[in-house]
Amino acid sequence: MSFLSLAPSRQADPVAEAKVHLAAAHRMAVLHELEEGIDNHFTVTVPGRDDRYLILPFGLHWSEARASDMIVFDESGRTLEGEGVVELSAQCIHAPIHRITGARVVMHTHQTWAVALNMLADNRLLPANQTAAFFHGHIAYDDNYAGTADCLEEGERLARLVGDKHALFMKNHGVLVTGATVAQAYRRLYRLERVCRTQLLAMGTGKPIEILSDEIVARVQTRSPDDRHSLAERERLFFEAMMRVLDRELPGYRA
Repeated sequence: MSFLSLAPSRQADPVAEAKVHLAAAHRMAVLHELEEGIDNHFTVTVPGRDDRYLILPFGLHWSEARASDMIVFDESGRTLEGEGVVELSAQCIHAPIHRITGARVVMHTHQTWAVALNMLADNRLLPANQTAAFFHGHIAYDDNYAGTADCLEEGERLARLVGDKHALFMKNHGVLVTGATVAQAYRRLYRLERVCRTQLLAMGTGKPIEILSDEIVARVQTRSPDDRHSLAERERLFFEAMMRVLDRELPGYRA
């Protein structure tokens, strides 16, 4: 059987496919130690709509997420489809970011290495390795943590900070990434945790860190015309590979 045979059909119902991918992303986050049990949030704008969002209802552990569990909510916090409720901070952070930035996918976590970096007075991600170079210029920073989000105005403030960037470092709090697809957003979140860990390990040596020049960073971010794989294809292949890992290690998300 070809490994590509596990890919969702290109003719699949887009809402059903979004639910499967969202459930898979939650379980991947458990395998990759990016989650906090029932807390933090991943949301997807319902395909075909701009004002309704898919989310795992609050109270379910991320390791048990299933496509059929996903509920639909709106910016007022009402559950429009499914059983369960959206957690308040998820409503207040995610709905305005979707609405203002146009992001189809928003993922917010308190993942360990990213939070550790964001506890530092100087929490900037350094372009000191190839993967970090991909993020350079695409990260926004929120340096004014004021407590848990409990109003839509806080999400609107964060959305203005995000702007056209695809990642947000939230000092003393966590990280947030956006994307056009679940695959794109999750790959960003996964890679972000790894570069945060690498930077902190390098900082822990106490030795000077070699920063890449702007010229090299620009070269890293420029795709070669000879590259056989587009960025979108790389994101898809990454996510499909991770779904195959889930099928072996933590199956059941498709139900």
